[in-house]
Amino acid sequence: MSERDMEMETGHEPGDSAPGESDEHDGASVAIQVRNYLVGLGLATLLTAASFWAAGTGLIYGPGIPVALIALAVAQMGIHLVFFLHITTGPDNSNNVLALAFGVLIVGLVLIGTIWIMNHLDHNLMPMGEMMRMQR
Repeated sequence: MSERDMEMETGHEPGDSAPGESDEHDGASVAIQVRNYLVGLGLATLLTAASFWAAGTGLIYGPGIPVALIALAVAQMGIHLVFFLHITTGPDNSNNVLALAFGVLIVGLVLIGTIWIMNHLDHNLMPMGEMMRMQR
């Protein structure tokens, strides 16, 4: 298959893809795949070290540290999604994106439900002092 045929079939030029995106036709060697994993590992390690630095340094304004940590965490999630889980925006990855969205939905429902239940329990339960007085 010629490069022109591959471009027509996949919608993009050979070699013009995201790190996690793979084509059956581009014949990516094991060395290129290992290089992509090592780049992802290097970026994830760099972001982890930056998080520890941000938490321990005095150069960032105190109330801004959580914002910096959240930004670094979101960046690291993006690195993991692209380089290790191979979630990309390609047309053949729609099932992966839907599975990821469903997982995020379930985790969100569990977290929100847990917080909701704990809030109602806190509101409706008797204070400890009254409970101790009732047991006498």
